Amino acid sequence: MEEFHKVRRLPPYVFEQVNRLKAAARARGADIIDLGMGNPDLPTPKAIVDKLCEVVRDPRTHRYSSSRGIPGLRKAQANYYARRFGVKLDPDTQVVATLGSKEGFANMAQAITAPGDVVLCPDPTYPIHAFGFIMSGGVIRSMQVEPNDDFIPALERGVRHSIPKPLALILNYPSNPTALVASLDFYKDVVAFAKNNDIIILSDLAYSEIYFDGNPPPSVLEVPGAMDCTVEFTSMSKTFSMPGWRMGFAVGNERLISALTRVKSYLDYGAFTPIQVAATAALNGDGSDIAEVREVYHKRRDVMVDAFTRAGWPIPAPAASMFAWAPIPEKYRHLGSLEFSKLLIEHADVAVAPGVGFGEHGDDFVRVALVENEHRIRQAARNIKRFLSMDAAQFQNVVPLSAHR
Repeated sequence: MEEFHKVRRLPPYVFEQVNRLKAAARARGADIIDLGMGNPDLPTPKAIVDKLCEVVRDPRTHRYSSSRGIPGLRKAQANYYARRFGVKLDPDTQVVATLGSKEGFANMAQAITAPGDVVLCPDPTYPIHAFGFIMSGGVIRSMQVEPNDDFIPALERGVRHSIPKPLALILNYPSNPTALVASLDFYKDVVAFAKNNDIIILSDLAYSEIYFDGNPPPSVLEVPGAMDCTVEFTSMSKTFSMPGWRMGFAVGNERLISALTRVKSYLDYGAFTPIQVAATAALNGDGSDIAEVREVYHKRRDVMVDAFTRAGWPIPAPAASMFAWAPIPEKYRHLGSLEFSKLLIEHADVAVAPGVGFGEHGDDFVRVALVENEHRIRQAARNIKRFLSMDAAQFQNVVPLSAHR
């Protein structure tokens, strides 16, 4: 039977192949150290859980909620932006609650994309950045570029060679998967370019609070005039260790927020009200919960970089995010990231995310998540050291994913 049109536009989910191998290995009794999915393992802070339990006992909170977010939650998010970035937001017109940043991106794509619209998107990047628009009928123009002096020339080429002119530009800094961070000067240049070329900016700032070495990542909305063309997406998943709660936000330009709000009103009734109230309490807190989460990831980063390097696999220290973007060791690079990831499961009992799952330009890398404790990270390094000591010649006949394209 022929696949449906939108399903045909989606490639096979690369990560599912790794997940199947991981599940099979565990079924055999293997102790797999899972550094693949960016699924925070830290418990949600007790005060947030206590607030949820308190509110859930009130049966009035069990009814349908508000798709755009209860007023107190939107006000709390606006206050967070004022404290953290010095950005003033109207909670009634410039803030909408989303079911995580992923849902926000997908529904924004539904709201603004006409068939054939071109969207400029980094490669590698988090899959929803591209596929949210692909599922909405858009066309992705990939840019293999970092947030440096090469970015604006890449944008100029993207505009010059795109028909029709690009509708939107995706930004994601700190980046998933590359962990790259952008400066405020970088954002100033991008905003100026976007306004001169009538391009919408969609910024994913999900990792704004997971940073190291004392330099908080900025928001693009700090740039004067950015509000004219920008919506930014954030998430409480990593900041407060609330991944399963599915709570995020879109903030920024009133017209774009209105479009997203209208689409959402047809699709959902919003998150469970007790979740929204607990999220409000988290955002109104003193910031100590955020600092504790950040410190845990900071320690894990340092342990991973040190232990993996000692094991024979040097990994650049990420400046932010909960990931390391690790170049595949040279003697295995010919295999590509998917086959290398499979070998790590089979021979090292370690799971990572293949870089090709984030775009074709990620195939020389794997993403390693800081989602296991320090003891488990050191164990992963010992397993990897043993794997790297094996004779790589036995893997020469492995057929890399690129051969099947």
